[in-house]
Amino acid sequence: MKILILKRPKFKLAWQTANLPFYGNLTFDQFFENSEKKICKMLNELFSKANIEGEIINKLHEVGFSFDGIILNAGAYTHTSIAIGDAIKGIETPVIEVHISNVYAREEFRHVSYIAPNAKGIIAGFGLQSYELALEKFYLKFGRYPLGQAIAARFF
Repeated sequence: MKILILKRPKFKLAWQTANLPFYGNLTFDQFFENSEKKICKMLNELFSKANIEGEIINKLHEVGFSFDGIILNAGAYTHTSIAIGDAIKGIETPVIEVHISNVYAREEFRHVSYIAPNAKGIIAGFGLQSYELALEKFYLKFGRYPLGQAIAARFF
């Protein structure tokens, strides 16, 4: 199974600001280092970082017809980029929109997503484990259950 995890622009900066209550105290790299044994052995996933809207669109177009799934955290572009929404609409690979924080508990402008109408679903508010939940969805779709009930038991 080939999954792309495309994470939001300037993600590292979130931990260097006053946003710690929203994002927690682990960096994205620390989270995946801690989760590598559980996740990375299970599938062939690629991690990509994009700081520019066009980079996100280019990556979506690059893998949007050959991958099994895309997990996308577009950060603030979620709320501003019609172009990213259109790029998702134009590809075949299913996209799950992911947010670490609960965007609906934040500023009102974050309640609008130009990605959501073209995504298969949205996972938000579970911290970095939101990525694991998105991976679990793709596992279930393809009949593989490498993370088992551990994720479900932890959150529900």
